Amino acid sequence: MFTENKKSNSSSFSQQNTIAQGTTFDGDIISEGDFRIEGLVNGSLNTTGKVVIGKTGAVDGILVCENVDVEGKFNGTLTVSGTLNLRSSAQIDGEVQIEKLSVEPGATFNASCLMKGAVKELKNETKVDASQNNSKSGQSA
Repeated sequence: MFTENKKSNSSSFSQQNTIAQGTTFDGDIISEGDFRIEGLVNGSLNTTGKVVIGKTGAVDGILVCENVDVEGKFNGTLTVSGTLNLRSSAQIDGEVQIEKLSVEPGATFNASCLMKGAVKELKNETKVDASQNNSKSGQSA
């Protein structure tokens, strides 16, 4: 006779956080949602979601996220567990640690870059080379 109307409580976030053009945010943000930045963020932003830095947007500080699209400016330390997409208007300065990188012609990328997948291979090769050098020097003594 009676019907229950149940609303679904989804654990995923369907809304995007926005820092609008003309807004300056000073401080630290921790979130699980996506962000679109058209204003200025001074500080750190740590999210498990995607971040879009629009053409009028800028981040000066630390950004940790899953994926990021950059059309504006970033200066600081960037850690991306997925893909960093640099659009033609992007300007990146600082230190970057990523899984994948996509760069459009015209983007400015002045950063030291560490790609997570390649680092594991390099460390293993370095250990092998070092052990071979030690055994060679031991034979000639």
